[in-house]
Amino acid sequence: MSNPSDPRPKNPGQASDLPGTTTHITGHTPGTSTAIVRSSQPANWTSFEDGVLGFNQVYTTDFPADLNGDKDIEAHGELMKSGQLGLVKKGGTVCRQVDFAPGYECMMHRTQSLDFGVCLEGEVEMVMGDGSRTLMRRGDVAVQRATMHAWKNVSNDKWARMQFILQDIQPLHIGGEQMKEDLGRGTEGLPASGND
Repeated sequence: MSNPSDPRPKNPGQASDLPGTTTHITGHTPGTSTAIVRSSQPANWTSFEDGVLGFNQVYTTDFPADLNGDKDIEAHGELMKSGQLGLVKKGGTVCRQVDFAPGYECMMHRTQSLDFGVCLEGEVEMVMGDGSRTLMRRGDVAVQRATMHAWKNVSNDKWARMQFILQDIQPLHIGGEQMKEDLGRGTEGLPASGND
């Protein structure tokens, strides 16, 4: 059900009935330090698993980011056009919004990244590899440290939205074994991150 108090229309490719979002990118006027909003762009969503999971790739950067001459903006645009972004950007960061259909539980997966996951809409369970489940409500934050995990929208009738900021990490070793990216099921068309 859409939110009648938020009249923003859906974005291109968006499957959920949640409000559409806009990314506002700031910068400076040429030759000065005057701060401006450089651009405002509606989200562009990609659906997975027959439309029950949606990604909006908000922004990507190298780390540390190089803002000189708008190099970060150009690099983000080139990466989006290439279609080669995995869940994580090798040597960089990814800011991504994810919509989950009612009752949907995504694949159990592991990324080689340190992720900050913020619940924006609805209630979402963080499902861990040991089977434990932690309920997250609007405003709650998960610090995901390269573990096997999944996400479940616990509502039977409302979409949920999370925002994730993923950062590439040094190789992680547990008990002498190097942990690797594991994308699980339903990610056909999503490239490997390439940061193992």
